[in-house]
Amino acid sequence: MLTLAIAQAPSDLPDWAARMAWLETHLPEVSAQGADLLVLPELFACGYFIGDQLQERAEPRDGATAKQLQKLAQAHGVAIHCGYAERGGDTLYNSAMCIGPDGVLLSHQRKLAIPPGFERNFLAPGNGVSLFEFRGFKIATLICYDAEFPETFRHVAALGAELVLVPTALGADWNWVAETMIPTRAYENGVFLAYANGAGQQGEMSFLGKSVIATPDGRELARAGAGPEILFADLDHALVVKAQARLPYLKDRLRLNLS
Repeated sequence: MLTLAIAQAPSDLPDWAARMAWLETHLPEVSAQGADLLVLPELFACGYFIGDQLQERAEPRDGATAKQLQKLAQAHGVAIHCGYAERGGDTLYNSAMCIGPDGVLLSHQRKLAIPPGFERNFLAPGNGVSLFEFRGFKIATLICYDAEFPETFRHVAALGAELVLVPTALGADWNWVAETMIPTRAYENGVFLAYANGAGQQGEMSFLGKSVIATPDGRELARAGAGPEILFADLDHALVVKAQARLPYLKDRLRLNLS
């Protein structure tokens, strides 16, 4: 059993210090609820819709955000999965890292698919997806737009992922994605899914909210509204086995004759 938390944070937090302060303020509640893992939205550490400021707020993977997450994870005994703008040499990436409750880096993932819009002016796509193990689950990260491709979800499920974490920055006009597409991704692969969005307004962009924790059979264990909120859910590993046995898409797809 893994107890998962999603922080649907306010998107208008003005800077890194305010964002880390917000996280530190809410971690006692997350810890008190017995959460093993907290998932934050896409680019949480720097803010999403910040244009040219991405250049100055980007940092190496062992920078200030990593150090602060290590401190907070150890202090509260909770693994923290956080999106940030990564500087790799002269290149910027939309990335997410997961720091374990012992302060050790569990995973690091770069966004694979950069969507139309301002991201393409600043950010380069990453390559490859890797899994990590935590509390008995094999876990993958797909960042926002990545999760909207059935191919990426199928790929990580075929690698053995049982839980997929999706930090996102979904705008208010994309309700169908959060309400229908994302739970379907969980269902068609027989995996748990944690979709962590922001809430409210940042500059001219309105965020949908509606973060969700979906089960391997497509049900919603927890669903946020439009405002800031923290979701909690207990994930039973046996449900992955049950769902994939009942609908063996991952195995039966290999028998398809598509030629």
